[in-house]
Amino acid sequence: QVQLVESGGGMVQVGGSLRLSCAASGRTDSIIGMGWFRQAPGKEREFVAAIYWSGGLTYYSDSVKGRFTISRDSAKIIVYLQMNNLKPEDTAVYLCGAADNMSDFARRRYRNWGQGTQVTVSS
Repeated sequence: QVQLVESGGGMVQVGGSLRLSCAASGRTDSIIGMGWFRQAPGKEREFVAAIYWSGGLTYYSDSVKGRFTISRDSAKIIVYLQMNNLKPEDTAVYLCGAADNMSDFARRRYRNWGQGTQVTVSS
């Protein structure tokens, strides 16, 4: 199993920035991709960004393109999410996920999840 721990959440003003981190441990050799999802009250879980571990290719939802950047530290198996120009609609619990096969990664149906970190954007 893979264990994931997120950190870096908090409260920021509209237009502010925040950087989230997700550290993986356990059987990390099986990870082929990692990503960030978010879930706001009353809404379903939403894909935010993902990174393919081997080549570092990145993918983003339309709602965060140009504002968020996902990156990785291969040596430490850490994935980051740099969030800029934050908006109130970005308020949610942000969850880090890891995929161990291409099918799950492509379908964005990860099987390993962290506990989540709260991001609140205030006016």
